[in-house]
Amino acid sequence: MSGTGIAGVVTTWQRRIAWAAVALALCVIVFGSFVRLSNAGLSCPDWPTCYGRATWPVHAEDVAHANANFERPVESHKAWREQVHRHLAATLGILTLTLALLAARHRRRGVAIVVGAAVLVAVSIPLYMGAYYVAASIVAIAAELALIGKAIRWNNRDLSRVATLTFAMIIFQALLGMWTVTWLLKPIVVMGHLLGGLMTLSLLLWMAWRMSPSQRWDASALKLRGMIRVGVVLLAIQIALGGWTSANYAALSCGTDFPTCLGQWWPHTDFGEAFVLWRGIGVDYEGGVLDGAARTAIHMSHRVMALLVFGHLLALALKMRRVPGLGRWGIALALLLGTQVTLGISNVHFALPLSVAVAHNAGAALLLALLVTLLARMPADGQTER
Repeated sequence: MSGTGIAGVVTTWQRRIAWAAVALALCVIVFGSFVRLSNAGLSCPDWPTCYGRATWPVHAEDVAHANANFERPVESHKAWREQVHRHLAATLGILTLTLALLAARHRRRGVAIVVGAAVLVAVSIPLYMGAYYVAASIVAIAAELALIGKAIRWNNRDLSRVATLTFAMIIFQALLGMWTVTWLLKPIVVMGHLLGGLMTLSLLLWMAWRMSPSQRWDASALKLRGMIRVGVVLLAIQIALGGWTSANYAALSCGTDFPTCLGQWWPHTDFGEAFVLWRGIGVDYEGGVLDGAARTAIHMSHRVMALLVFGHLLALALKMRRVPGLGRWGIALALLLGTQVTLGISNVHFALPLSVAVAHNAGAALLLALLVTLLARMPADGQTER
């Protein structure tokens, strides 16, 4: 069904909630990168509370009590960042739950399935806080399976499939956020949490555009759909490498050299150690555990992939300039791409200033959002959208 058809079966409130969720998802991603890059990812040693509180310890007596009951000393200037991020993510969860309920309300037992999954998740949280970790995991996984099973069976004529999958993704994101703390910044979890956030943003954005009336595009835009899809895949790989670079503290493994690295075009690297995804549980990964050669291998992989992504997306931007209706989108893509490259080089040259590093993460999210927008607003084969 075309975007126009879907837009005709959703309510104005659904559309507004979807766009609000898109904006909030982008904020959660950017703020999450701020938390990670400011080394505040373990500033709350428990989950979902922070030193046993819904907020975080501020007053002297509260800080003293927290220090007496938790191994990690309170750093209030960091703890607020982690807990505010959790509250923002929880608010996003409420919005995606609302979208799932609204989309599933005309499906047989649709509302019951979504509400049931939400109840299971709510039950799993106190189980986890009570140290019943296996039981909590089983309950949360049951909620995920119920949502995914129904979503697969539903078609997407009323967006019930994508809305339900988005809610399932939010639940998985909550699990990843929990494991980020309990598994002490395990790189595969940190990277997965970043990718999950961007997947959530993509699903919400695709849904919001499909709910909205689209402009008319020339059918020749269809010729670029394959190239855009390749661009999404390449960008996703590059973002994963960026997340792996950050999670392993490899952003400055080349020092402040660019385009060389440690004074060489290709320094000593250790790819065997660089991409070991699973190293067991119980290791504290704060600050990283890899040696210099392994971190350099990760960093160089990110640089090489950046060249491939840059070339492909620049070619796409140039082709978009020649397609009716896509000219301005092509300019926007080229500008975003140039800004992202500049931010990446600045990260190295200026030794990873926090503001630049956060902006680099935001730039990746915006690039992905632009490509998803292009796919969401593409006309159906042989047709144009209104």
